[in-house]
Amino acid sequence: MFCFGERFADIQMLRYKLNGFDKLSARQKLYIYYLSKATLYGRDITFDQFGKYNLRIRKMLEAVFVSPAVIRDTKEFNALEEYLKRVWFSNGIYHHYGCQKFKPGFSREYLRSCLEAVSSDSLPLKKGETLDEMCDELFHVIFDEEYMSKRVNKSEGCDLVVTSACNYYENVTQEEAEEFYRSMKKPDDDSPVSYGLNSRLVKSSGLLEEQVWKVGGMYSEAIEKIVYWLGKAAEVTENEKQHTVISKLIKFYRTGSLEDFDDYSIEWVGALEGDIDFINGFIEVYGDPLGLKGSWEGIVEYKDAEATKRTDIICSNAQWFEDHSPVNPKFRKTKVRGVTASVICAAMLGGDEYPSTAIGINLPNADWIRSRYGSKSVTIGNLTEAYNMAAKGSGFRQEFVSDEGVLELLDKYGDICDELHTDLHECLGHGSGRLLPGVDPDSLKSYGSTIEEARADLFALYYMADVKMVELGLLPDMEAYKAEYYSYMMNGLMTQLVRINIGDIIEEDHMRNRALVANWCMAHGDVLRIVKREGKSYVEIKDYDKLHVLIGKLLWEIQRIKSEGDFEAARSLVERYAVNIDAGLHAEIVGRYEQLNIAPYKGFLNPWMKPVYDEAGEITDIELDYSEDMSHQMLRYSREYSTL
Repeated sequence: MFCFGERFADIQMLRYKLNGFDKLSARQKLYIYYLSKATLYGRDITFDQFGKYNLRIRKMLEAVFVSPAVIRDTKEFNALEEYLKRVWFSNGIYHHYGCQKFKPGFSREYLRSCLEAVSSDSLPLKKGETLDEMCDELFHVIFDEEYMSKRVNKSEGCDLVVTSACNYYENVTQEEAEEFYRSMKKPDDDSPVSYGLNSRLVKSSGLLEEQVWKVGGMYSEAIEKIVYWLGKAAEVTENEKQHTVISKLIKFYRTGSLEDFDDYSIEWVGALEGDIDFINGFIEVYGDPLGLKGSWEGIVEYKDAEATKRTDIICSNAQWFEDHSPVNPKFRKTKVRGVTASVICAAMLGGDEYPSTAIGINLPNADWIRSRYGSKSVTIGNLTEAYNMAAKGSGFRQEFVSDEGVLELLDKYGDICDELHTDLHECLGHGSGRLLPGVDPDSLKSYGSTIEEARADLFALYYMADVKMVELGLLPDMEAYKAEYYSYMMNGLMTQLVRINIGDIIEEDHMRNRALVANWCMAHGDVLRIVKREGKSYVEIKDYDKLHVLIGKLLWEIQRIKSEGDFEAARSLVERYAVNIDAGLHAEIVGRYEQLNIAPYKGFLNPWMKPVYDEAGEITDIELDYSEDMSHQMLRYSREYSTL
């Protein structure tokens, strides 16, 4: 169902297969093809959002990489190639997960000598700029470790905007940005737009202004291409509802109005007929230290009808889950609306979802739309399957689990529990609960994303241990949930640390979420601990039932924090349980993991969609080519989809 691609640095590339694509109609394939073109044209936007120098650095390095004048069989060229692949993978010069700037394994002098050998026509020189001037600017960014060192900084006690290298702000402080958007909000607005979602905030001549991402605004060249291919897709939709959704998205791209984005989001939530769906736009805010700006992402997908039966069961019981949630009843929804979910096959990944991607998505993010109109969730089945297959035989479980009984649990129930946890997290967790009237959705500020992810995870974990899972046929018996509890706590307490450099703190929101849950549970009651056996650390769960109770208690508090907008309580929880790392444990876990020779991160190469034409020049079919390696695909994308 999948196959390995190349490995470099801390990355293992995989290929995902489009299961059942051949059974789609010619019109459906064409619809997917056009949506895929719209997805790939957002690539340059993401690069630029992740750092103002990313595009020029990528183009400069690509010029060196493909030049016949540069000798390839050298140690420094190999280091440059690895660096470029990391830039491709992360959509820029910062690690896709840890956000720290990459350290090049080649010297300034080497890169300069390569650039002197390359034709100047292939270099990203500004008008009138010399090679010396370009090198002075870009080398400062690449080689000076302390300059623009982190894409997203979430360390307490500093200006998060000034110290973050993401390209969402220019000459703006955190205080100025927060006040700018605070002043835009209207008291008692029951349908607030997501202020700042689709713009860059800059200060010029002492005045703050937004550079809006739209046709005719910032990123216009790329957005015009996205709009064109969305228009082509609108001609071959499966139904009229899909056509309306695309029309509203195009309108938003043209106006840049966040009211239009909300109109589109509401229409998208209600578009349930048909097998094909997509996400395209400025969506997730994890890449902004203030949690306001949406990174561009795109996914094209089609439904896995058989696997979707599982999520249908969950959604049809959404009200039961909400009514029995272990939170204060005043924070529950009295009526759950529009909760829908599917298991899907990814057909194309783009922007912030490529090459590294989520395995589950729940949208839209606006709380008032969720409450009033519902949400749509997807679990990406063909990617989840690829991840699970890649993990088999790696020796990971045998290294970090010493209890044979636990190993048997993980082998027997691990995959099904992982899938169910993702379903519950996305389908119901994010859509559960409600804000109290008058609470600002952005009141938790930089801690909001961590709290939200913890809330969804806790919701899923709590119900995994409920007999309702067995009654609904979602789990085979009441032993199964223990596999998820163990793997989750092991990850939160220990094994996710392999993704963090020695000496660093935890900053990525999903990692903070898992650490918060696991560390809080370990600190509250003698049911979870780390033990030493033959000099190695292992997680031990002494009482699964009591751990279930603790998870319910933490969910109670996390939901209260979210519903009341309690910033200080959010800050206290995150800073106490989710940020700092035991240095000795960290070094041990990293050392043990390195001996396994496993890449801690996985990413995907997209299939190459090739249209088949008849004699009249009409597209009659779409062929899939899985043969591209990473360099070929990335260079092709840079040729075919470069707009900025």
